[in-house]
Amino acid sequence: MMDKTKLRLIHIHSCKGVGWKTIAKFINFDPSLQEIYTLKKPHFSSLFQMSDYNIENFYKDLHLTRPEEVYASLKKARIHPLTILDNEYPVYLKQIYDPPWVLYLKGRISLLQSKCISVVGTRKPSPYGYAVMRKLLPTLINNQWTIVSGLALGIDTEAHKIAISENGNTIAILGSGFNYIYPSINCKLAEKIASEQLLITEFPPDKKAEKWHFPFRNRIISGLSKGTLIIEAKERSGSLITAEQALEQGREVFAVPGSILEATNQGTNRLIQNGAKLVIDAEDILEEL
Repeated sequence: MMDKTKLRLIHIHSCKGVGWKTIAKFINFDPSLQEIYTLKKPHFSSLFQMSDYNIENFYKDLHLTRPEEVYASLKKARIHPLTILDNEYPVYLKQIYDPPWVLYLKGRISLLQSKCISVVGTRKPSPYGYAVMRKLLPTLINNQWTIVSGLALGIDTEAHKIAISENGNTIAILGSGFNYIYPSINCKLAEKIASEQLLITEFPPDKKAEKWHFPFRNRIISGLSKGTLIIEAKERSGSLITAEQALEQGREVFAVPGSILEATNQGTNRLIQNGAKLVIDAEDILEEL
């Protein structure tokens, strides 16, 4: 059976009313998390500065189920929970400023130990964007690089599909729980990745996608990877957030240049101007990594 502290962490992580920072405060207060279960409601306000609303939600969930029951329900759904305390937790991800406390996994867990590169970009690629992917990705895949992306429409979807069609490996990071795949149009692709590749989220199974989840999710995409490749991105986009996070995490950032007349190239061209490596072919990436 799993270690008690890990079980408690999975249980607490599944409760409503707590986020990354609150769990960090819990762990600082008691690394075993055992005392959290003995505290009364007023303690959560005085010790952790939680709001009354969050305390009500959290306290209810905490005492509604036992850690063993939460773990058993995940196993029944064929979901493998991986905590930051586990040896299999990816080393690269552990090095970031705010690593996920718990990852929920479906598929080939061994892919977490493979060498990863993330590929992100616009949800509405041009024919140029698709052609660039067909030029660059097969070489990376043939060099045993696992393609990490976010299952979003456009560049993300194509990155996963190319990895699969080239008999390579891919990891998809969700911005929701497994029971609410977003976008729903990618449900079939998500099922295929969950059975043959690796599907990951830090959100418990019943968590629906929310707008703020996606920038938060992007730190996992970049955090798992040695480098991030941006293909077509507007000046203000999720892809640029991923690039910024990759830079903050001390990772390589690669960008494909494009026409200065196209909005979807403004972001990538700007990245190159600010020091990202300009990519003309796959060798440009391989020699850096």
